[in-house]
Amino acid sequence: MAELILVRHGESLWNHHNLFTGWVDIPLSKKGVEEALAAGSLLKDYEFDKIYTSTLIRAIMTALLIMTENKSRKVPLLLPLHQEDERIRNWARIYSDKAAANTIPIIRAWQLNERYYGELQGLNKDETKARYGEEQVRLWRRSYDVPPPGGEALVHTAERTIPYFKEEILPQLSSGHNILISAHGNSLRSIVMYLDGLTKEEVLSLEIKTGDPLRYRYENGKLTKEKSL
Repeated sequence: MAELILVRHGESLWNHHNLFTGWVDIPLSKKGVEEALAAGSLLKDYEFDKIYTSTLIRAIMTALLIMTENKSRKVPLLLPLHQEDERIRNWARIYSDKAAANTIPIIRAWQLNERYYGELQGLNKDETKARYGEEQVRLWRRSYDVPPPGGEALVHTAERTIPYFKEEILPQLSSGHNILISAHGNSLRSIVMYLDGLTKEEVLSLEIKTGDPLRYRYENGKLTKEKSL
């Protein structure tokens, strides 16, 4: 048996200013820090074996802040992004077995990044509605297969997040490892779509709140959503 926890990052500074963010690397707002710490308080008794995040700072910050509240007192360790580089791998080496045993590896994966919003990135959401019309913006934000100009639709995000989950994360759960994923509204929506067996119509109404953990139990080869933490 293993536990899977999904957490959408806390509010970012561009969330706060009502801007489309996508792959722009914006940190958490003060409220976002508070949301991440609150999630950490909810998860304080969980013992994680590995943490997966996107490569974006708001997801990484959320994971790190969650672990400041964790009773295990294990140290989150950001693994080098380019581990195939021998010098980077060697220079990041820990020479104390005791110190190494007291760490939880954080694996950063671009496949878990937010949906790419293309030419909307940095634009104010209300101003964009006034320019293009509320219905058009709703289609760009909420439809399954209509992308914003130059960007991704949810279907495209799912094409990278779901294979990564199946190939990299699911085997860890199968090995009995407890996993925390800190990512984004749309990358997590696509993963939850897969986990819950949602149709492309059903996923449109799925809302994942910032800093609000979702829990799944992995047992006998199946992942089951739990109602409470």
